[in-house]
Amino acid sequence: MRWRGRQGAPLISVVVPVFDVEAYLPACLDSVLAQTHEELQVVVVDDGSTDTSGAIADAYAARDPRVEVVHTDNQGLGAARNEGLRHARGTFLAFADSDDVVPPAAYATLLRQQQRTGADLVTGSIVWWYDDPDGERQVQPPWMKRLHATRQAGIIDQMPELLGDVFAWNKLYRRDFWVSVGLSWPVGTRYEDQPTLTEAYLRARRIGVVPDVVYQWRIRSDGSSITQQRASLDDLQDRWATKRTSRQSVLDYGSSKVSKTFQDKVLPGDLHRYFVLIPDCDDEWYAVLESGVREFFGARSLVHSGLPPMHRLTGWLVEQGRRDDAALVMRFLRDLPRGEWAPRVEDEHGRRIDVPGLAAGSVPRAALALRDHER
Repeated sequence: MRWRGRQGAPLISVVVPVFDVEAYLPACLDSVLAQTHEELQVVVVDDGSTDTSGAIADAYAARDPRVEVVHTDNQGLGAARNEGLRHARGTFLAFADSDDVVPPAAYATLLRQQQRTGADLVTGSIVWWYDDPDGERQVQPPWMKRLHATRQAGIIDQMPELLGDVFAWNKLYRRDFWVSVGLSWPVGTRYEDQPTLTEAYLRARRIGVVPDVVYQWRIRSDGSSITQQRASLDDLQDRWATKRTSRQSVLDYGSSKVSKTFQDKVLPGDLHRYFVLIPDCDDEWYAVLESGVREFFGARSLVHSGLPPMHRLTGWLVEQGRRDDAALVMRFLRDLPRGEWAPRVEDEHGRRIDVPGLAAGSVPRAALALRDHER
């Protein structure tokens, strides 16, 4: 059923999964309810919270009829989002995580681009919102700014790097598109955004892009968010699982251009966050890391990837089973003063990186070479 609110404005259903976020939930709900697009159904799914989050949500529902609260047993983020979708009535769907904030004009901006282009989904840029003890600051990731540089619309073949924007919550989706292609969120795994978003991009008849910042992603200073728990074995295994599912979707799509971009620029995108853990990891964790790197990059090495130079080198060393050298490189990078690059040297082939203690002659030139923009 299509639902249209006052003055013909389309209803947007915003699904907000909640679990033990009493300190952050009011700011999130206040930001959603303060949208300049007022025709909203805000479905808050209390996923078995053990703090006062559920009561906070109920209080919002008591004073604003746009808020509906569903209380469930704890089943995880994917299941909570799916539960919220079962209650959604809007023509359009959006998602917000309960510790983040949505800028006031976000949904109006996304909706305007959808109505201009007829897109099945529209995506905008984000900022990282750091709530450090020294004060709050917001940073727009350079790669997100690049992916959303211009206001445009098209199919994924025309902008395949967009597959790297795998977030659920900086987007607006046509509900009939979501239902018709059978989208849902994986249950029981971390990083559930990537498989679903990959499928959405590949199935969309038209994708809209706006350069505006439409989401503020809180990076918690206490390290308690899911994406800050990478040192655990379960986290790494879930990361490989979601990459595996997403890669298969891309391969099934059958575009060589999209597949190559996904392999070189999207699939490796977050590996640097794991490589930095190599110096202090245990044997079991490293074995899973190496196994995954070989699985995904054994046929086409990470030296071809869009990773920074030191991480391309580390990727090659992991591919070759050279754990001690990989740890040496990452330890050296970790100890560099903030903002300082690894040493560059000139040889008969041009400029390359140089890591003290690593025998350059034991590493192929491709793993050490600097690209034009890196020199």
